Amino acid sequence: MQGENLVNGHNGATQWHAINWRSVFRVLKNLRGRIFRAAKEGNYKKLRSLQKLMLRSYANIVVSVRKVTQVNVGKNTPGVDKAIVKTAIERGKMVDDLLSHQPWKAKPARRIYIPKANGKYRPLGIPVIKERCLQTMIVNALEPEWESKFESSSYGFRPGRGCHDAIERIYRYARPNSLKQWVIDADIKGAFDNIDHNFLIERIINFPGKALIKQWLKAGYMEGNVFFSTEKGTPQGGCCSPLLANIALHGMEEVIGMKYNREGTRTYGERKVVRYADDFVVFCATEKDALQTVVLLQQWLKERGLELSQEKTRIRHLTEGFDFLGFNICIYPVKNSRTGFKTLIKPSRKSILKIRDRLKEEWMSMKSQGMEIIIRKLNPIIRGWANYFRTGVSKEIFGKLDMWMFTRQVRYVRRMHPEKNYAWKQAKYWGRLNLDRQDYWVFGDKKTGMHLLKFSWFKIERHRLVQGFACPDDPGMTIYWRDRQKAKAFTELVPSKQRIAKSQNYLCPVCKTSLFNEEQLHVHHVKPKSLGGTDAYSNLRLLHVNCHQQIHSKHHTASSNELKPT
Repeated sequence: MQGENLVNGHNGATQWHAINWRSVFRVLKNLRGRIFRAAKEGNYKKLRSLQKLMLRSYANIVVSVRKVTQVNVGKNTPGVDKAIVKTAIERGKMVDDLLSHQPWKAKPARRIYIPKANGKYRPLGIPVIKERCLQTMIVNALEPEWESKFESSSYGFRPGRGCHDAIERIYRYARPNSLKQWVIDADIKGAFDNIDHNFLIERIINFPGKALIKQWLKAGYMEGNVFFSTEKGTPQGGCCSPLLANIALHGMEEVIGMKYNREGTRTYGERKVVRYADDFVVFCATEKDALQTVVLLQQWLKERGLELSQEKTRIRHLTEGFDFLGFNICIYPVKNSRTGFKTLIKPSRKSILKIRDRLKEEWMSMKSQGMEIIIRKLNPIIRGWANYFRTGVSKEIFGKLDMWMFTRQVRYVRRMHPEKNYAWKQAKYWGRLNLDRQDYWVFGDKKTGMHLLKFSWFKIERHRLVQGFACPDDPGMTIYWRDRQKAKAFTELVPSKQRIAKSQNYLCPVCKTSLFNEEQLHVHHVKPKSLGGTDAYSNLRLLHVNCHQQIHSKHHTASSNELKPT
């Protein structure tokens, strides 16, 4: 694309696979960093100017279209117009459409329902695809400002933070020698559905894109062919809803009296809180103080149009334990300890039953399927669950799950070969298929070497808590975040891909951004196999799926040294 201006626009129609993603991501990162720094310095005139620049930035538009149409889980879910964007041509047209700056009237969201763990259904509002792109553009302009303000105890739906950070923070607060051993395990009732619009708009009153946000809040939703207005709440399913919810819930630390030292590294005060979106726990010194804190939080939430869920909000002592984000946190009596107790964080009983039910359902659906299909279906489930819970005390539970899986394997083999004897079945289906382990009871296909993973193969590793107020948009913490991204390779990639990622310094060779930005990864052969290329590591590169498609496109002309065979 010739003569493009990555900040204010470009000339001509967009050829999706001709976009210089390296320049685009660099410009977007730079703009987000400048917004963050202006907000941190309190320079609001410069902040609003930069946010306006972000909202009309070409880089912001193309990255938003890429995220909505290729990365997000709901990329194939249409809104009320039943339109989705699947091809490069359609993505280019979407970019050109968003560049036209036409006045926009928000369309109602499409209401769908997804099942919850308690048997009920969660309502989602799915905006049309163009509005999702606009919302993502708004997030890129608004999020860096609020990331400079957000509390360090907030971990849900924030860049660079996640569930494991929240659990690690809880572990530090739930130590046996802690003076705050009474816990309010709280949940906000219908948080996304009941946030007061006026309160939310008041918090972003000076943001240049507030008119669009107000439209989305008031757009309503369609259920079947019936329109319903929305006087409160932010629709779950919208790209900006998580950020808006965090903005509405900002300030919980202040209301409970939680404070920090000058360096921001230590907390003090009568209470401590850890929040993940609308779920949070508060640590108090006494049961009486916990009851008073509940009253205080109810009053604070009322200003926002919210209230605590009576069903899910409980006050417990740490010796009773509580569940949070799939883990169970509890202190147990032990002999060899100075305090006589030890804090253990394990997968909760609900989480164990849930994974067993899911695996059983998958086994039953593949009663007569071949080994290859079973292994390809079950391995990602096992790997994902084990990687999530490997940060806790999970070794014993992993072993029990392996034994449970073994019984499922035996049932499968008996069903497939009812006439064969035990020795024949054992010789055909079990053996030392994983050559890295001295385990002769690995289930798999001896012809291909494909085998089923075991939970116990995943080594227990503690998660490294994100630093206090650290944010990826902070220009002064680039090296810190680069190192944290590298650590993801050991949990998100199999060993063979870890080796490829390391050789690339954990960056995508095309766009020069981290491999771990939520995009699917593809293995690229530098010299195609059709031209004599091999599967040697020197001929392989890990790329984002969009970057891989671009390389094989006729519009891709730039050659990268990193893609040449070594």
